[in-house]
Amino acid sequence: MGVLPFRGRRIEERNELARLLHGAKSGNASARNELIAMYIPFILRIAAQTARRYIDPKADDEYSICLSAFNEAIDRFQEGKAASFLTFAETVIRRRLIDFFRSQHQHRLKQLPWSEFDVIDDEDNVSNWAEVSSSLEVHQAEQEAAMRALEIEEYAHRLAAFDLSFHELIDISPKHEDARRNALACARAIASDAELLAFVERRRALPLKALEARVNVSRKTLERQRKYILAIVILLAGDFPLLKSFLMNAEGA
Repeated sequence: MGVLPFRGRRIEERNELARLLHGAKSGNASARNELIAMYIPFILRIAAQTARRYIDPKADDEYSICLSAFNEAIDRFQEGKAASFLTFAETVIRRRLIDFFRSQHQHRLKQLPWSEFDVIDDEDNVSNWAEVSSSLEVHQAEQEAAMRALEIEEYAHRLAAFDLSFHELIDISPKHEDARRNALACARAIASDAELLAFVERRRALPLKALEARVNVSRKTLERQRKYILAIVILLAGDFPLLKSFLMNAEGA
């Protein structure tokens, strides 16, 4: 007896979301404000998950960035080209936050005073410039590692939407170099084609018929490498510069 009311509420929520989203995209400011207010808890949850800490709406810049990203999602969302508005909005919010974190790290590195690395002797002479260079390299490596961790977390989140996992890639990766290169070529063909990419986002599957006509790979091979190709498509189509660079170097591409 309790299932039906719950399902009824979910249907009502979806209908209300669709109504407000349509109004907001049509220029209704009241509908937009109501939609944003309705999903403040959702926005804060995604912000906290991505930042890995509590986000204070009154004090943290991340909150305003997330609100702006949610607004962006409203404007950019196209019915039929994404799984759902909330899935699309979550992706936009996470990407904008990661962009913000990257900019903050780069800014801090540029603003880092040389004095932090000064080595001063008893006569107040600055020395040991090799150590200064080494310290900067360590700092850059730490910042890059932090950004790579953020990318891995976001990539794992995107993979999960396709019922894939980051660790699973090790098992599903083709063992032979030629097979990996063919899979990479297939993924590139999809990622560079808006229509094929929209199919993948919408159906969570490979456009096998269209892909077979564009690449020199058999249908049987495409089906066998389906998960791996999907994982690479997600990587190539996403905002993952460090992970992409690692992939390209690994494949010599």
